[in-house]
Amino acid sequence: MSLAPSAADATEGGVNVLILKEHGVGSAASAQQYVDNLIAHVARQNKWPSAAGQYLTSRATANQWIGANNPHYGILSLAAFLDLRGKHKLEVIGSAEVSGGGGRQYFVVSASETSLAGCKGKTLGTDHGDDTKFIDKVVGRSDFSLSDFTVEDTRRPMKTVNAVARGEVACALIDDAQLASLPKADGGAAVKTVWSSRQLPEMAVVAFPSAPASEKASFKKTLAAVCSGDGAAACKEVGLRSLEAASESAYADVITDYQ
Repeated sequence: MSLAPSAADATEGGVNVLILKEHGVGSAASAQQYVDNLIAHVARQNKWPSAAGQYLTSRATANQWIGANNPHYGILSLAAFLDLRGKHKLEVIGSAEVSGGGGRQYFVVSASETSLAGCKGKTLGTDHGDDTKFIDKVVGRSDFSLSDFTVEDTRRPMKTVNAVARGEVACALIDDAQLASLPKADGGAAVKTVWSSRQLPEMAVVAFPSAPASEKASFKKTLAAVCSGDGAAACKEVGLRSLEAASESAYADVITDYQ
């Protein structure tokens, strides 16, 4: 997949924006048209000469796109933000509340076990196991590590939910969006929560070093207005409830845990 054609021309003052949403439902291709509408609105609001947004669901692909397109800003899933923060010298300028996006809280659930201790040593189905560091340090913290279980990669959000509901795995590690979908699964009523994480911060709105200081300060001031008025429909289409200004202090606890 070629990512370069959608990027704005940086030599003409173009502003490139990355939206990286991991473990979401739906394809990047289906979301891209809505991202285009949103970034066009943001560009008008901020009087950017040109702008382009790229919606991705893969951290590896995002790394390639960043290297090729020199973005000014990004809206990143928490785990991706923590991983990419140091490498790309990311600065938090805001937070993004998403609709049904998941990732704010994690749960260990089971139809057969009644405690986290009962799940340890048994099969744990999850589609979140690809980032061991994030799960161990930020989600499980002192309560568990993935190595405490026999992890089965269920790959997709609903496959995880269905696997635990059908008893194909003893337990499952899911997020808040998946927990909300449990009642829709055959056998989901029998699945109970045996462990809950703390509430985690929202997706991070970040600036890359390429963003000029004056542009960055102006964009941060307008974040709260992005999803209101003319931008309300565009935000809704892309799954954003709201944007607001924030600083690294809002993410300090998870940054410390991750490090």
